Amino acid sequence: MGMLRKSLLSWAALALGVSFGAMAAPASIILATTTSTQDSGLLDTLIPMFQKRTGIQVKTIAVGSGQAMAMGEKGEADVLLVHSPDAEKKFMAAGHGARRRIVMHNDFVVLGPPADPAGLKAAKSAPEAFKGIAAKGQLFVSRSDKSGTHAQELKLWKAAGVEPAGQKWYLETGLGMGQTLSVAAEKKGYTLADRGTYLALKKNLGMAILCEGDPSLLNVYHVIELDPGRFPRVNGAGGTAFADFMVSPECQEAVRTFGVDKYGSPLFFPDAGKREE
Repeated sequence: MGMLRKSLLSWAALALGVSFGAMAAPASIILATTTSTQDSGLLDTLIPMFQKRTGIQVKTIAVGSGQAMAMGEKGEADVLLVHSPDAEKKFMAAGHGARRRIVMHNDFVVLGPPADPAGLKAAKSAPEAFKGIAAKGQLFVSRSDKSGTHAQELKLWKAAGVEPAGQKWYLETGLGMGQTLSVAAEKKGYTLADRGTYLALKKNLGMAILCEGDPSLLNVYHVIELDPGRFPRVNGAGGTAFADFMVSPECQEAVRTFGVDKYGSPLFFPDAGKREE
């Protein structure tokens, strides 16, 4: 009987250990973000910092901003890091997000073959550069994935007074930023990219920046927390912890210095606490 009692006690202790172990296991979150934060290498720096600070594990799903927000609309992510301001405002107005905060910015650049057959170097603005690509019938490679980059590209075509869809010179990849850059480089075409991803992959592309610095090329990133009251399966506490981390001094300093040692200049600029204007 004594042996039986000891055996039962051992099994009970084991069961309690498993139970408490499961309870003590670090929480996890799903981060839906853009391919630019992944392809640039920024998340490889920030996520280990966040996990070390909080013990919360992060599963990253890198898609276009539009797809990330579509996940958010279904409660399929816990927090979003995106860069499509017009779509973000609609997302918030529809009640999908609990809070939206500015994190950082970089800019878009128009890239193409160094020989520049469309003559973009002479363009005085990004819309004028796009108009030149269409006028010369030069190949333009589009992500066409409802990402923030794709949304910005469509705004530039509209400002240029050009409808590119269906044109022989307009190639739609449906791919992320890194892959689209590879296609454009291989086919010696033009494309629009965020500066961070371009600098991270520049060495193997053989492409040149042909238009930059236009105000219409500003690229702003926000972190959006989802409402667990609306989506019961959302880890609201975990999402808030990640959002708080993204605007913390520790993270903002890491953003400010990211890329400086390798590229001679930062790939992103911290903006936490600033007015969106």
